[in-house]
Amino acid sequence: MTDATTIPQEADIQMIQRIIPHRYPFLLVDKVRDIVPMKSAVGIKNVTFNEPQFMGHFPGAPIFPGVQIVEAMAQTAAVMVGVSMGLADKNMLVYFMGIEGCKFRRKVVPGDQLVMTVTTKRGGGKVWKFSARAEVDGELAAEAEFSAMMDFRKDAS
Repeated sequence: MTDATTIPQEADIQMIQRIIPHRYPFLLVDKVRDIVPMKSAVGIKNVTFNEPQFMGHFPGAPIFPGVQIVEAMAQTAAVMVGVSMGLADKNMLVYFMGIEGCKFRRKVVPGDQLVMTVTTKRGGGKVWKFSARAEVDGELAAEAEFSAMMDFRKDAS
């Protein structure tokens, strides 16, 4: 575990890729900031028209899929846990266990910046529970609670 005084408060795209295994086209968080170890973080997703989901969701009226908003919130949570526990380059995997109270409040479209605030409700072991909100320009786009199992493997083989 990382010493609390050395835990970074921000993770750029290079650090994110050292913590979670997701890659294009399924890496859905560009930056994680305001990391409070084990407690909370803010994820940033810049939504751009050149992403593959917009070819079919929907032609002529591109909307960022709600399930991908939830996934982006979960990736933010995983990065927060990984940074907090010093898990860069440790080959951590994260598995959804449940999603509760998920609601979508506004469309997210190309050009939007999705700002996701994730808070730990329960954690510290393998199973964690989070509360999350995703906003665009201060307006609520989605909210959910979700639980996940963190697979903290000891080696990167």
